[in-house]
Amino acid sequence: MSAKPAALVENLEWVRERISVAAVRAGRRAGEITLIAVSKTHSAGNIQQLYEAGVRHFGENRVQERESKLSQTTGLQADWHMIGHLQKNKAARAVQLFSSIDSVDSLAVAERLDRAPAESASRLRVLIEVKLDPEPAKSGAVAQELPPLVAAISRLPHLELRGLMGIPPYFDNPEEARPFFRHLRELRDALRAEMGPEALPVLSMGMSHDFEIAIEEGATEIRVGTALFGARGEP
Repeated sequence: MSAKPAALVENLEWVRERISVAAVRAGRRAGEITLIAVSKTHSAGNIQQLYEAGVRHFGENRVQERESKLSQTTGLQADWHMIGHLQKNKAARAVQLFSSIDSVDSLAVAERLDRAPAESASRLRVLIEVKLDPEPAKSGAVAQELPPLVAAISRLPHLELRGLMGIPPYFDNPEEARPFFRHLRELRDALRAEMGPEALPVLSMGMSHDFEIAIEEGATEIRVGTALFGARGEP
């Protein structure tokens, strides 16, 4: 699905303004927050337009879709985030395609990523996805699993654990998501109490409809799709 370049730039300016206003309310700087443009189901042409407007982080939900856009986006000096559930049998492909895997939800997945050959000599950045939505179908590590999971992933030599990611239930009123964002921050802070104040600096939380609330609760990365690209198309 393609949007007109002017509309994409206008959307980006509006999202940036919302980020700035939310940051001011929270006593933070807008520069502390990384915008990840969720480009799933959207065309490589739209990605190119946002890149030319200054976006440097893009998120995809599926390994196959990232592969389908690879030839058209090879020249972009961008960071690509895997934000959807990653199956173990696709870990090796994901390592070749993404700068960061933001949805690690088990030690088994982390170990597969650690064993996968990487083109870069640097360690692969990963985030642990924490289950915030109680629905059984939703993925993520539960809170009580976090301390041993963090400890185990931190020992893997080819991974760099940078923080936590979470998706709360959807609410028509985004204010209702606030306790979930706060809970994720508190989980991170509890881990920091054991690991040190510099540990796990990344909190990836907040999407198109609720990212202002997430910023007020400490998000360092937000994942925005519809507010930038418009309604989602078919992959």
